[in-house]
Amino acid sequence: MIRKLQSDDRQRLFEIIDGVDNFSQEEKKVAVELIEEALEKDNVDSYNVFVYLRGSRIAGYYCIGRRPLTDGVFDLYWIVVDKKFQNKGIGKKLLDHAENFAIKSNGRWVLAETSSQENYNETRNFYFRNNYSIVAEIKDFYKLNDNLIVFGKYIKK
Repeated sequence: MIRKLQSDDRQRLFEIIDGVDNFSQEEKKVAVELIEEALEKDNVDSYNVFVYLRGSRIAGYYCIGRRPLTDGVFDLYWIVVDKKFQNKGIGKKLLDHAENFAIKSNGRWVLAETSSQENYNETRNFYFRNNYSIVAEIKDFYKLNDNLIVFGKYIKK
């Protein structure tokens, strides 16, 4: 089951974020900040967080929001699955839910940004498997030899 974030989900999501080996401390801090902001504001134009429940336990989440100054572009800020629950199709279910959320909110594009670093190969392959394509790449964006890769998918039906 996937449902909207609730305030009592906070600690469990922080545990999931903390357990992601790929995330730097700075990335973890930003992920936590977006959850906090989503709990403070509840509208389609900011950060919308949905959690995936496996039984009564949160196994993952995603955060999506409308890109400022656009009329139908959504940024998928985070999609995270607890490492204990990976490779069970949860990421795909979260991604499908995110796309449907954007469609219901009059979205036409979903964009997801990631790093070119080798430890993000699985992330990039996940987007390729789900019919996303690279729509932009900025060399040395995060740091030297660490490019920003923007994946996109046109979702308008």
